[in-house]
Amino acid sequence: MSELVQIVDSLENKISKLLHRLEMLHRANRELEKELVSIQNEKETVNSSVSEWEEKYNALKMANSMLGSNTNKTQAKLKINTLIRELDHCIAQLSE
Repeated sequence: MSELVQIVDSLENKISKLLHRLEMLHRANRELEKELVSIQNEKETVNSSVSEWEEKYNALKMANSMLGSNTNKTQAKLKINTLIRELDHCIAQLSE
Protein backbone atom coordinates (compact mmCIF):
# COMPACT_ATOMS: atom_id res chain seq x y z
CA MET A 1 0.00 0.00 0.00
CA SER A 2 2.94 2.27 0.67
CA GLU A 3 4.06 2.02 -2.94
CA LEU A 4 0.61 3.06 -4.13
CA VAL A 5 0.72 6.15 -1.93
CA GLN A 6 4.16 7.05 -3.28
CA ILE A 7 2.94 6.61 -6.87
CA VAL A 8 -0.10 8.80 -6.20
CA ASP A 9 2.08 11.44 -4.48
CA SER A 10 4.50 11.34 -7.41
CA LEU A 11 1.64 11.74 -9.89
CA GLU A 12 0.16 14.62 -7.88
CA ASN A 13 3.56 16.30 -7.81
CA LYS A 14 4.01 15.88 -11.57
CA ILE A 15 0.49 17.13 -12.28
CA SER A 16 1.08 20.13 -10.04
CA LYS A 17 4.29 20.94 -11.91
CA LEU A 18 2.52 20.55 -15.26
CA LEU A 19 -0.32 22.82 -14.18
CA HIS A 20 2.17 25.40 -12.97
CA ARG A 21 4.03 25.21 -16.28
CA LEU A 22 0.74 25.47 -18.18
CA GLU A 23 -0.15 28.64 -16.26
CA MET A 24 3.29 30.11 -16.97
CA LEU A 25 2.85 29.36 -20.68
CA HIS A 26 -0.61 30.98 -20.67
CA ARG A 27 0.86 34.12 -19.10
CA ALA A 28 3.69 34.20 -21.64
CA ASN A 29 1.18 33.71 -24.45
CA ARG A 30 -0.97 36.62 -23.21
CA GLU A 31 2.10 38.86 -22.99
CA LEU A 32 3.15 37.89 -26.51
CA GLU A 33 -0.36 38.59 -27.81
CA LYS A 34 -0.27 42.05 -26.22
CA GLU A 35 3.15 42.68 -27.74
CA LEU A 36 1.87 41.52 -31.13
CA VAL A 37 -1.08 43.93 -30.99
CA SER A 38 1.24 46.74 -29.97
CA ILE A 39 3.63 46.00 -32.82
CA GLN A 40 0.75 45.78 -35.31
CA ASN A 41 -0.51 49.19 -34.17
CA GLU A 42 2.99 50.62 -34.48
CA LYS A 43 3.29 49.12 -37.97
CA GLU A 44 0.01 50.73 -39.04
CA THR A 45 1.21 54.07 -37.71
CA VAL A 46 4.50 53.75 -39.56
CA ASN A 47 2.74 52.70 -42.77
CA SER A 48 0.41 55.69 -42.63
CA SER A 49 3.36 57.97 -41.95
CA VAL A 50 5.22 56.51 -44.93
CA SER A 51 2.15 57.04 -47.11
CA GLU A 52 1.90 60.65 -46.01
CA TRP A 53 5.58 61.25 -46.74
CA GLU A 54 5.26 59.60 -50.16
CA GLU A 55 2.34 61.90 -50.98
CA LYS A 56 4.32 64.92 -49.84
CA TYR A 57 7.32 63.78 -51.86
CA ASN A 58 5.22 63.32 -54.99
CA ALA A 59 3.60 66.73 -54.51
CA LEU A 60 7.01 68.33 -54.05
CA LYS A 61 8.34 66.54 -57.12
CA MET A 62 5.35 67.78 -59.11
CA ALA A 63 5.80 71.33 -57.82
CA ASN A 64 9.47 71.28 -58.76
CA SER A 65 8.65 70.08 -62.25
CA MET A 66 6.10 72.88 -62.65
CA LEU A 67 8.61 75.46 -61.54
CA GLY A 68 10.76 74.80 -64.55
CA SER A 69 12.76 71.69 -63.84
CA ASN A 70 13.41 70.17 -67.28
CA THR A 71 13.74 66.65 -65.92
CA ASN A 72 10.11 66.26 -64.87
CA LYS A 73 8.22 68.47 -67.35
CA THR A 74 6.88 65.50 -69.27
CA GLN A 75 5.70 63.87 -66.08
CA ALA A 76 4.01 67.12 -64.99
CA LYS A 77 2.24 67.44 -68.35
CA LEU A 78 0.99 63.86 -68.10
CA LYS A 79 -0.26 64.45 -64.58
CA ILE A 80 -2.03 67.66 -65.62
CA ASN A 81 -3.65 65.86 -68.56
CA THR A 82 -4.80 63.07 -66.24
CA LEU A 83 -6.29 65.61 -63.82
CA ILE A 84 -8.08 67.38 -66.67
CA ARG A 85 -9.54 64.08 -67.90
CA GLU A 86 -10.73 63.27 -64.37
CA LEU A 87 -12.34 66.72 -64.09
CA ASP A 88 -14.05 66.30 -67.47
CA HIS A 89 -15.35 62.90 -66.36
CA CYS A 90 -16.71 64.38 -63.11
CA ILE A 91 -18.36 67.26 -64.95
CA ALA A 92 -19.96 64.81 -67.38
CA GLN A 93 -21.33 62.75 -64.50
CA LEU A 94 -22.71 65.85 -62.77
CA SER A 95 -24.44 67.06 -65.92
CA GLU A 96 -26.29 63.77 -66.43
